[in-house]
Amino acid sequence: MGKVEALMNLLTDPVHSAKLSNNTMAKSFPEVQPGGSLILAWQIKDKKVLVVGGGEVAAGRILGCLNADANVTVVCPASGLNEEVAYRVAQKQVTHVDRLFEPADLDGAEMVLVAVDDPAASTVIWKLCKERKIPANIADVPPECDFYFGSVHRDGPLQIMVSTNGRGPRLAAAIRKLIARSLPPNAGNAIEQIGELRSKLRTIAPDAGDSPKRMRWMSKVSDSYKWDELSNLTDEDMENLLLFYPANKVPAMDVLLALRGGNDVKKLDVFDGSFGFAIGV
Repeated sequence: MGKVEALMNLLTDPVHSAKLSNNTMAKSFPEVQPGGSLILAWQIKDKKVLVVGGGEVAAGRILGCLNADANVTVVCPASGLNEEVAYRVAQKQVTHVDRLFEPADLDGAEMVLVAVDDPAASTVIWKLCKERKIPANIADVPPECDFYFGSVHRDGPLQIMVSTNGRGPRLAAAIRKLIARSLPPNAGNAIEQIGELRSKLRTIAPDAGDSPKRMRWMSKVSDSYKWDELSNLTDEDMENLLLFYPANKVPAMDVLLALRGGNDVKKLDVFDGSFGFAIGV
């Protein structure tokens, strides 16, 4: 049997081909790292979140849910509310049920957060949640949690969460602070401006078929300017920037600044004729 014939036999042999395929795949894809959790941005706007407890941990949970525009119900005797939770109740930011937890409190809840110093009672609530298939978090009891809270850095629309999967919350906070110190000071505002530009772009190019072009152009914009430049975009800058979208171009920042005040774009020599229009003073 010749070398070419032997090679063809190897390539057509299903067992050998499977080995080659597996070896190729192993080199092409990242290794699985078991033991993690799926980190998601959970949209809980207008959803009922039940918080059992009124201490310091509950206060943090409540604030996080209010920041996410949830409808929060707190079940806890008034005597057990700390100063912050009492303030939320007084300001009617949450609905307060002044008593200990009862199973009927779970009615309509889409998320349950338990933060009480009673392990036995916490486990009972967790089991009830499991029966009703309501996702729950039992503070400081990782085995009784469908999800974990991480350490979060917030700057306007920017949210960065560091999770240790319940193993080292204090270390997560230290890592979060380290990451926050490395971010541009105006990152949140820059993201806010990019979000506004995306909304304006959808107005002038609303068709679903335009989606790939919109995404490519927004990527160009994000890559073309510095953080402080993005942060300082005005409404006028955005309107002028959108003039370059039809040709899938992004002007240099000095060109965009030169357009402020209604300057004639034709005098700037940046249009190539593909736009079919111009704006003047």
